[in-house]
Amino acid sequence: MDKQTQTEIEAATFRRIIQHFQTHTDVQNIELMNLADFCRNCFSKWYMAEAKERDVAIDYDAAREVVYGMTYAEWKEKYQQPATAEQLAIFEEGEKRRKGLS
Repeated sequence: MDKQTQTEIEAATFRRIIQHFQTHTDVQNIELMNLADFCRNCFSKWYMAEAKERDVAIDYDAAREVVYGMTYAEWKEKYQQPATAEQLAIFEEGEKRRKGLS
């Protein structure tokens, strides 16, 4: 596969992931973190970091809008549910693991 085709496929895959995130608003970020060790916010940070690598200025809020399809505040108001005690406990264990504390 040539480099241009690979880049086009990767870009199309990225757009599909973004569409999936925007379509599945019932899936909460904490669930994504607990299951996959990343969430929409992580994806936004990666987007911002890759832009910076290419000398493209984009802040975290703008990167979140790309991923969420709206402002984070709007998404939170419309779709974010309170985390359950079980979700928070799993998240905390993951945080310990990520920090090398467990």
